[in-house]
Amino acid sequence: MSTCKHCFCPILVSLELSLQLRSASFITCNLPVITIVQITVWISSISFLAYADITFQSTSDGGKGITDLKSSLQNIFAENLVEKKDDFLQTFSSECGYVQSIVSKGEMMQQKTSNGHKNDLNNHLKTDCYDVEVIRVVGSMLIGHLYSRLVPLVLLLVDGSNPIDITDPRWEILLIVQKKIDQQGDNQLKLLGFAAIDRFYHYPDSSRLRLSQILVLPPYQHKGYGRCLLEVLNNLAISENVYDLTVEEPVDSLQHVRTCMDVGRLLVFKPIQQALDSTIMRLKQENLSKKSQTSSFRPPLSAIEDVRKALKINKKQFLRCWEVLIYLGLDPIDKYMENYRTIISDRTRADVICKDSAAGKKLTEFPTDYDEEMAFVMFKSKTIDANSIEMEENQNNQEEQLKQLVDEKMKEIELIAHKVSLPAL
Repeated sequence: MSTCKHCFCPILVSLELSLQLRSASFITCNLPVITIVQITVWISSISFLAYADITFQSTSDGGKGITDLKSSLQNIFAENLVEKKDDFLQTFSSECGYVQSIVSKGEMMQQKTSNGHKNDLNNHLKTDCYDVEVIRVVGSMLIGHLYSRLVPLVLLLVDGSNPIDITDPRWEILLIVQKKIDQQGDNQLKLLGFAAIDRFYHYPDSSRLRLSQILVLPPYQHKGYGRCLLEVLNNLAISENVYDLTVEEPVDSLQHVRTCMDVGRLLVFKPIQQALDSTIMRLKQENLSKKSQTSSFRPPLSAIEDVRKALKINKKQFLRCWEVLIYLGLDPIDKYMENYRTIISDRTRADVICKDSAAGKKLTEFPTDYDEEMAFVMFKSKTIDANSIEMEENQNNQEEQLKQLVDEKMKEIELIAHKVSLPAL
């Protein structure tokens, strides 16, 4: 394999799929024939073009023919799928400047913590970000060409993901790249990951910043690069004074990192300290097990608004962080664990079980002189029907599910609290 002197040694991402198919997916016969297929997809981290190696370990189609698998793969990779292996290998030299060509048209983003100081916040969460840069790419044509090469990775590696609309001018992409100097003294860039963001209107005269997709490529994961992207995104939200920052359906791992970062930012945010101290003091003094109804331990509205304005943390995320902040303030935590678990249980019950309060309400059609698509009647029956009986039978199951949810939430809170309270390294 030949490469030009201006590119890294080729790094490939290999995706192997071993499939056992029974007369359905790729086989066009009606017989119960089994075909064992191994598909290895190679994706270049230089050009993000792909090559698929398809191996049939055993085939028997009953004379009906087998569907062309490459056409199915092209539904994912489109024009990124290179037909011939030799042509794919050649791209390591012909496309070696692809990342540099994109980055040169972008805007360098200054990476600093949200409090304006050197990167010392939560620095116990080790990262390898000392030699990386974050580049902001705007413009539908530039984003479209780049994203068309990255979207197969999104579809394959991010659960439940869908492609963004690259024709919408509101989209931007943040690229995290690693800069190296080669033997000739030239700067070389390697793409480590990216984040797709957009803005949407918030009444009456502002906008909200939304993180829609974020992906660190598999060879570079667990090194802090995702956290670097989130830090820059937080700074961008503050510098542009958007209403707040939201994340679209974050996976558990992303939500964990995000909460660790936001808790660290809130620990040094003085405007909420008095409200937090007051909440912790109340929780230490009260015995919630003797109360039929637990008092609210949520932050005051003024604190929610201060956090949103200064740090751009939205209300839902702040409430998650608030629970961790209370946990950190209950020292020693074992002494107040029963009280703390009670407020977590009450919050979980309100968020999950009380959503079923609409049970018993029914929507029905009725004769009307108005537009049928715009008119409806909703009523709530006071009589006991089959649904209400089923609800009573499921009550015990709901309580057991609630306990499991609380257990999971407690483990997550304890893990986050442990990470953000570690001494700086």
